Amino acid sequence: MTEVPTRQARPEPESLPPLGHDEYVTLLAEVVAESMPRLFAVVQEVGDREDGWVAAWGLAFDDRAEVVPYGRGVRMSLPSAENALRYFGRRGGVRASLHWIGS
Repeated sequence: MTEVPTRQARPEPESLPPLGHDEYVTLLAEVVAESMPRLFAVVQEVGDREDGWVAAWGLAFDDRAEVVPYGRGVRMSLPSAENALRYFGRRGGVRASLHWIGS
């Protein structure tokens, strides 16, 4: 039987030395920071600085991007944040771009 790969090998809890509360909280904070997705907005624009708006918000993970339209629409799971541009830049005269938040 083939073993299913996991994101990160986890040691058995019995093999780990006990941690104090502060050490545990620090360790969890590091795990959260390492796995945190990047936040982005998909912005649509028309003309040369005529008008622009947020069309969707997204979270970029290492292996995919989750995109939620700002108004009505269907949530998408895409291979990357850049793939969202093809969905939001389709209408004639509308350009779509990514704006990374906190980068």
